[in-house]
This record gives sequence, C-alpha cells and structure tokens, in this order.
Amino acid sequence: MTVPYRRALIAGLSALLLIATAASTSPASAALPASAAGQQDFAWEIGTWRSTVRVLAEPLSDSADTWLQFAGTSTVRPLLDGRANVLEFQVSGPNGRIDALNMRLYEPQAQRWSLTFINIRDGLPTPAVYGGFHNDTGEFYGDDQLGGHPIKVRFLISRPTPDEARFEQAFSADGGTTWETNWLAVDRRIRR
Repeated sequence: MTVPYRRALIAGLSALLLIATAASTSPASAALPASAAGQQDFAWEIGTWRSTVRVLAEPLSDSADTWLQFAGTSTVRPLLDGRANVLEFQVSGPNGRIDALNMRLYEPQAQRWSLTFINIRDGLPTPAVYGGFHNDTGEFYGDDQLGGHPIKVRFLISRPTPDEARFEQAFSADGGTTWETNWLAVDRRIRR
C-alpha cells in the first residue's frame, strides 16, 4: 500500500469513528437500552477466521463463468460496544491478492446495519448495503454500478455451525428479478 492510500484510509476510518462516537453520546442513542434489537447481531463473528473465497471473474457478462480462488484470514474487531465493527480481510491465490476492510455500523433508529467494503488496492469504499438478521440469516441490499450500468447488490450471511460462516454476494441487472452470485466465502473460526 502506498503512503497516500494509507493516509486516505486512516483519515476515512478516523472520520467514521468520530461520527460513530458522536452518535453514541447523543441523547437519542443514550435513551436506547443496551439490548436494542440487532445491535449485537455480529457479536458471534468477533475473532479470527480462516477464509476460502471464490470470486466470479466477470460478473453479469456473457462470457463463460470463470471462478478465481483465494485463501487467507479475516479478523473481526468490535467497536463502540458492538454497535460497529471492522473486518480485516487478507486472502491470496493464483490470480493475486485481496486486502480489504468491511466497516459495519448499526443504525439504532432504523434497526439495521450498513456494510461498507473498502478495497485497500484503491482505498475507495463501495456503496453500502443495508439490512439485518432474520432467523439467523443476514440479508443486506444496496445499489451500485458495474461497467457504468446500475445494478442491485445482495449480500447474504449464514452460519451452518457456531464456528463456520458463509458469505454470498450476488448482482442483479434487472432490478432484483434475477440474481447472479459472484462471491462465495466460507470462514472457519481460528480463535475468538
């Protein structure tokens, strides 16, 4: 990572932390009970995980599906009493390396989470996806662009066992009528 990217990333994360800290001391959030619905949804994920990842090389294209393979670790750290967390993601494979952050913030008024993925290669955040957990499955939706065209994004999280988690991202070019999965990750716990 070059110095300008590091400075931009540190400045951006510092700003997010300051905003979240200011929000956590506001009168509205002070009135919320500690057990506000959803704010501990990611408590199970705190710790370090072995990650295996498959990424579709050219999503939403007419080309034959080519999946890229990666393996490495992800580490999830809590922030602000569980109302936010950051996931550090480092995987590599024959086609390169992915170093990224996923910043997750809980919005108590909306009782939902926002998940923002930041690829360290360019230091730019993707548009957030929003949602929460229902019946032990996390569902998050958002809008983005691919090749200059608007798309919908769906991100699903499931936990087959307490020490295994599955993450699936899909894109839709038709407003959510059909979805194409382009990211599959399986995490297995290394340590809490």
